[in-house]
Amino acid sequence: MTCCLFPRTAVGKFQQCILKTYALCTLRARNSAQPALSGTGAHLGLFEQPGAADRAVAHAALERFGISNLASRPYNMISGGERQLVLLARALAQEPRFIILDEPTASLDFGNQGKVMREIRALACSGHGVLFTTHDPNHALRTADRAFLLRAGQRVTEGPVTEVLDSRHLEELYGSPVQRLVDSETRTLAFLPL
Repeated sequence: MTCCLFPRTAVGKFQQCILKTYALCTLRARNSAQPALSGTGAHLGLFEQPGAADRAVAHAALERFGISNLASRPYNMISGGERQLVLLARALAQEPRFIILDEPTASLDFGNQGKVMREIRALACSGHGVLFTTHDPNHALRTADRAFLLRAGQRVTEGPVTEVLDSRHLEELYGSPVQRLVDSETRTLAFLPL
């Protein structure tokens, strides 16, 4: 995974496009499979309808996150975390080469956070470009190759995750003391706010 920067004007237009697409896809959804299926629309013509192959792609995306059981449930009747997973499946149904995820674990419980971060890493390992934002340095530590730390819109530091994510940089970033934890057996690193 590589970090990318966009000019402020490009980001604004990109965000408007995402918000409009989100509103159209979710407000009209009768069930939770429809937002995922709408992701396949990136490959369809203006008046073309999704076919069997598109439905299979959408179903596979729902399966990837273990939420195919939500397909028949009304979208407005599932939890915020379940909606987040459906929207991630929608993004995957587009079959993109590069995916940008803004806080992909927001509203997710602990187990689903791990599931999403594993899928993000799997996407990167399979050749996809992935850029994601997070407030949890442990997500970046486990998933990303590079990190770009921002505080109040200003660059704190950037580089390989193993060099950038340390107590000094995280304390500067969050303006709060940070405890560094290392598992004595696996040497796995984690950070906790104090």
